[in-house]
Amino acid sequence: MGENLPDSFSANCPPVLLASASPRRSELLRSIGVQFTVIPSLVEELHHDQMTARELSLLNAYRKARWAAKQHPDALVLGADTLVYLETTLFGKPATLAEAEAMLGRLQGRTHQVVTGVCLMRLRQHREELFAETTDVTFRSLTAGQIRSYLRAINPLDKAGAYAIQEHGEMIVERILGSRSNVIGLPIERLQAELSAWKGS
Repeated sequence: MGENLPDSFSANCPPVLLASASPRRSELLRSIGVQFTVIPSLVEELHHDQMTARELSLLNAYRKARWAAKQHPDALVLGADTLVYLETTLFGKPATLAEAEAMLGRLQGRTHQVVTGVCLMRLRQHREELFAETTDVTFRSLTAGQIRSYLRAINPLDKAGAYAIQEHGEMIVERILGSRSNVIGLPIERLQAELSAWKGS
């Protein structure tokens, strides 16, 4: 991942309950040695035109964590929500390949943002921490043929913005400014510091 986390991180990090079925978030936690158990949150993600992407990601992360924390009030729960946006337009998961192609067509040649809201919560202790990280992603200038080639190489239908930088991202991404793991689903650099603060709590 190129995140340069210290070897002592896993020793300083308490086990968590991951309120997400995302295999990408599981992979990120596993790659940095976090002990965790998955309990997918059953709350529906909200979408509000009056809220910024940052506000919305934090709200959804909180609701996911809160749902799981009610089931396991003594556990340290981690909820997260990742959103892709360009100016004021949010890019969710495309319903069809045609929609995926249209999304990439709008993003090509431009810089957009990816924000991940994170909520850490231990309900019994009435303790919670909310934070969000934003990464700038610049796409290459892409032809329609290049976009279709990329879409043939991945499954875009379960990915916000119809792409994943960890899956043939070099085909479409020119540069990334900020946390790469944040674009995948968790800002593990920031998460490292936040989880370490919960050690022994």
